[in-house]
Amino acid sequence: MSETILALRDARLTLAGNAGPVEILKGIDLDIRRGETLGLVGPSGSGKSSLLMLMGGLERATGGSVMALGQDLTAMDEDQLARFRRGNMGVVFQSFHLIPTMTALENVAVPLELAGVRDAFERAEAELRAVGLGRRMDHYPSQMSGGEQQRVALARAAAPRPAILLADEPTGNLDGVNGAAIMDLLFGLRDRHGATLVLVTHAPELAARCDRVVRLADGLVAGEERKAA
Repeated sequence: MSETILALRDARLTLAGNAGPVEILKGIDLDIRRGETLGLVGPSGSGKSSLLMLMGGLERATGGSVMALGQDLTAMDEDQLARFRRGNMGVVFQSFHLIPTMTALENVAVPLELAGVRDAFERAEAELRAVGLGRRMDHYPSQMSGGEQQRVALARAAAPRPAILLADEPTGNLDGVNGAAIMDLLFGLRDRHGATLVLVTHAPELAARCDRVVRLADGLVAGEERKAA
């Protein structure tokens, strides 16, 4: 049995709203094992993206615990969380979050440099070639299509060789052809680096590629299913 890499126990998230507190997640218990691919599905507003943000320490649980690689994310301050993410997690968003004044190569390499990686630009170049952007390294985001920008975001997430890859609707802003290509690349990066992959998706065909699918409804786990062996 492979080890648990992410563990949530009665994880809760309540945020302030205009009419008072809003309970987003109402007590999530979930174990994710090393090397697993997990799809989070459910209707809009069910808490999928919020749950992913808890796993990445991008939102702080207001109740319960979130453990990643044996570390309690709920006990860390913002600086500790940032350091932990930088060394252990790659995150891909629906919006690409690239720095517009940096080239593709710089967008991937600079975070590595900040993390103290000595071969930052060499590693960034290798990751961009791996996602098919060998000829676009010196281009800025405004000079690239949406699909190309998402490839840069994938390369940036994979370059630190993280143990955990988190993806929030990574094909949501792309057409069908580009979306399919991005998902092939994402699963390929997961296979190449041996990372655990957790992704939020509305696409049934994408969820079907995961080892396990967890369905959320109204801030709770409503069910799950595993891929047949």
